[in-house]
Amino acid sequence: MSPFLLISLATSFLYGLLAWRLLRIPHTTSPWALYALPLVLLLHGGLVYDSVLGHGAIQLGFGNSLSTILWLTACIYWLTSYRYPLAGIQAWVTGLAAIAVLLPLVFTHSHAIPNSEALALRAHLIVSLLAYSLLAIAALHAVLMTTLEKQLHRGAAMSGGAPPLLTMEAVLFKTVAAGFVLLTLTVFSGIVFSEELFGKPLQFTHKIVFAILSWGVFGGLLLGRHFRGWRGRTALYWTLTGFVLLLLAYVGTQFVLEVLLHR
Repeated sequence: MSPFLLISLATSFLYGLLAWRLLRIPHTTSPWALYALPLVLLLHGGLVYDSVLGHGAIQLGFGNSLSTILWLTACIYWLTSYRYPLAGIQAWVTGLAAIAVLLPLVFTHSHAIPNSEALALRAHLIVSLLAYSLLAIAALHAVLMTTLEKQLHRGAAMSGGAPPLLTMEAVLFKTVAAGFVLLTLTVFSGIVFSEELFGKPLQFTHKIVFAILSWGVFGGLLLGRHFRGWRGRTALYWTLTGFVLLLLAYVGTQFVLEVLLHR
């Protein structure tokens, strides 16, 4: 058994164990969240480094891209959870990371990014991955808020670990705003500096179109929040729509090309 396979399996098991413990212990101040999660994140980070940067040029594919995004998502949420302790979402994040860390073992195809030694391109990729991760957290917030809202409408009591909806809504919009800033940098740097970054003139592929549509949806959500006070289901649906478009822009494109078309 290769070291990469062994560490991947161990990391997935530990993520799964953490997700189970976080669901049973409804607060993020438990030793499991404070001390065990950083160690698992270090293991996952080592796997990401090996699969993405361990061969000289940056290697990206469907499997290691999703693994990288979920690792960044887990890192960001772990850091922000000290201020906004929402244990339910952290359990979701760690549960998804338990699956994502195994994807490079299943979807082994990856390709070297041209000009990946250029600092500008590396910065562009880092910003885009951070944008994905922040907006993934926003989407998880939206899903959980939709579930809790339906429970309230049915008259069901929220569990002891469920945070107030108003707190979650405030965190949702802060997360969307931060992700939108990074997404703006990603989209417009890719459009304006396409030739410098990718070595070819801008081409309006479906990836670019979906990214612009996602940027428009998140921008419209923030404008609606500021000028019309959007909240509740309206905000949740816009958040989920924007994230689905963002998934189609990159991860969805990679899935179709690599997994379905074998290109």
